[in-house]
Amino acid sequence: MPETMEYDVVIVGAGPAGLTAAIRLRQLSQTISVCVLEKGSEVGAHILSGAVLEPRALNELIPDWKEKGAPLTVPAAEDRFLFLTKSKAFQLPTPPQMHNKGNYIISLGNFCKWLAGQAEALGVQIFPGFPAADLILENGRVAGVITGEFGVGKDGSHKASYQPGMEIRGKYTLFAEGCRGSLSERLMKQFNLRDGAGPQTYGIGIKELWEIDPAKHKPGLTIHSVGWPLDNKTYGGSFLYHAENNKVAVGFVVGLDYENPSLDPFQEFQRFKTHPAIAGFFDGARRICYGARALNEGGFQSIPKLTFPGGALIGDSAGFINVPKVKGTHTAMKSAMLAAEALVRCQMLDVRGQKEDGLSEYPEMLRMSWVYDELHKARNIRPGFHFGLIPGLIHAAIDTYIFRGWAPWTFRNHADYKQLRKAAQCPKIVYPKPDGKLTFDRMSSVFLSSTNHEEDQPCHLTLKDAKIPIAINLSEYDAPEQRYCPAGVYEIVRDNAAPRLQINAQNCVHCKTCDIKDPTQNIVWKTPEGGGGPNYSGM
Repeated sequence: MPETMEYDVVIVGAGPAGLTAAIRLRQLSQTISVCVLEKGSEVGAHILSGAVLEPRALNELIPDWKEKGAPLTVPAAEDRFLFLTKSKAFQLPTPPQMHNKGNYIISLGNFCKWLAGQAEALGVQIFPGFPAADLILENGRVAGVITGEFGVGKDGSHKASYQPGMEIRGKYTLFAEGCRGSLSERLMKQFNLRDGAGPQTYGIGIKELWEIDPAKHKPGLTIHSVGWPLDNKTYGGSFLYHAENNKVAVGFVVGLDYENPSLDPFQEFQRFKTHPAIAGFFDGARRICYGARALNEGGFQSIPKLTFPGGALIGDSAGFINVPKVKGTHTAMKSAMLAAEALVRCQMLDVRGQKEDGLSEYPEMLRMSWVYDELHKARNIRPGFHFGLIPGLIHAAIDTYIFRGWAPWTFRNHADYKQLRKAAQCPKIVYPKPDGKLTFDRMSSVFLSSTNHEEDQPCHLTLKDAKIPIAINLSEYDAPEQRYCPAGVYEIVRDNAAPRLQINAQNCVHCKTCDIKDPTQNIVWKTPEGGGGPNYSGM
């Protein structure tokens, strides 16, 4: 029998939402036992975001955060919004949603480490390096999770270091896995949580952290851009945030509903940095860290049902990002606070399985909150770009300045993987070779993510049908997995002229793009052995 630990509330994921829920639960009741499971080697190891933080939810959660040393030290000071052509940059009026007065440029990983300290001071138990690998289902109810095994060899045998998974049982379980969480996706299917909701749509965000010349550093400067190097049909854009200590976070987001299978988001990011309006920031600079992560872009119309017997989805597991605002941490945190408040308000924590209303108030509380209002007003901006960049910008202006988010229509989202066209129908995109100073290859980039997986373990990236990568993906789409993966995990190898797909799982930065964009939905992402993956520093 596996070892068992029992808590009132089990939280899966030590990101902003998971830690916020834990803090709020203990603030409201010191008798509630709470644990948080985190698959990264430490809190913050797998956290990646731009990031500019709107402190609205933090002000509600911990009003004296300044006195408690929260790592919010660089107020946003200047906003620039650029439209790029290949050689020129045109500064446009910054949309109201992107005004950052009162916000802070932060490292989200460092912020989560600070939140973890606040949670532990309140008596929350946090277990990093323990991925939640499976659900405990009893009588149609989630009764907790099972952590991943340690010490399993590639062949499935138990090594000398083998440790079985543990049952972490809770009267309620909150899932805060972030975008495309593996257990969250299972729960949506198990309990039909997506019934009545539109399909989720995603972007892939790729980020580098640089240390630049102090003479070029402007603390608090935020720059966003649209346009080049993407074509007018492809949604995406950049961010460049001047943080503390001469650090600059630069990144690029590509909507995963792009059509051309030869498009390479990693290479588009590298090209972006060469633009005359951008490259000058990096003269004499040093690249420090690299990472990538998928992000939810579906917004209001893609939010699933939030509760199920025994638990709920919170944060980006459900998809609360405000895309036009380019922020989601504040909405994720608020959703977590509301779920915690619903649990305590219903006072159901001492009754297991007697009633199913312990979280029943959570969806209605969310609907009455500022999160619902904010996402509802922003609902049409991202899908408006399905018509192209220029129509999307025009519609965004009409929606923002004329209708103010209250247009009498709601656009629908579409499933990203269905948008990919056959390779023969699209022009081939040829990318320049990296120079090793401003632009780089994948492997040197992955090295800077400090990604590591125990090599002698089962591959956490599996195929439903081993024939599909060659029979369909290669023959019809020119193997797009070689390009949409920002870490070089997928490689077509030709041995004696017979192509085969090689999966370099040790490179995986846990971005989840393959799980989203694969045109046949043949790739399944599972949690690897605990502690594996990137170890981001300052991201």
